[in-house]
Amino acid sequence: MRRTLRPLTGLALLAVVSACASGQPRGPSDRVISRALQTAPGAAQPSTIVATELALAREAREKGQLAASRDFAAANAVLHGRDGPVPFAALADLPDGPASASEWGPRQVVKSCDGSLALSRGRFRDADGFVGNYVTVWERQGNGEYRWTYDVAGRDDPQPPPRAAPEDGDIVVTAMNAVEGLVATCAREMMVEPAPPLSIGSQNAQVSRDGTLRWAWEHRADGIKRVVADYFFEGEWVRAIEEELASPDEG
Repeated sequence: MRRTLRPLTGLALLAVVSACASGQPRGPSDRVISRALQTAPGAAQPSTIVATELALAREAREKGQLAASRDFAAANAVLHGRDGPVPFAALADLPDGPASASEWGPRQVVKSCDGSLALSRGRFRDADGFVGNYVTVWERQGNGEYRWTYDVAGRDDPQPPPRAAPEDGDIVVTAMNAVEGLVATCAREMMVEPAPPLSIGSQNAQVSRDGTLRWAWEHRADGIKRVVADYFFEGEWVRAIEEELASPDEG
């Protein structure tokens, strides 16, 4: 059972990015983001991740998606593609390219209590009209800023049927998604119980500095990319993310 600390309501998101979390935003204004940051309690604010993703998207529109992704990438960042994760640094010589024509927006952010580690999960629509899910891992740097360290995406298979075109007089709401914010219970408030095995990718597992959030990936023989994440909440480990994703060109 997943337990929610509180959703980040009021963040209406419709952004334009690539499957690796970059592109051109059309989401909440800086004023809305600033207000969310000011009202979120403590250091582990899920809204900081939303703000970072939107900032990356704005830069991608101006500089190109690869250039912006480089600016927001940690030194050890990897992209999980159809053949498995590859170092993002290996793409350094590729052209920056134009901004993506994909629509993108986070639906969920889960964060360790100390704010050192976070994962975001959301939906995208790519330039060809295919839709799917993505997961991005973020680490807080020494200067307090967040940089992505892992990114994976996959198209829905099968794809959902196309939406019916609105008729005259219809009221259409295009981007009113609330972002669910999950924050782990601090170790100083409660003894963190030993976590049960993640069941996947033990060699690829990562734990936050305070031990309240952990995640892992695996690449199956059939090409499916799987990501799971657990966070410690009120005395027990709770599954926050469990995604199985096909590669974007396999959906």
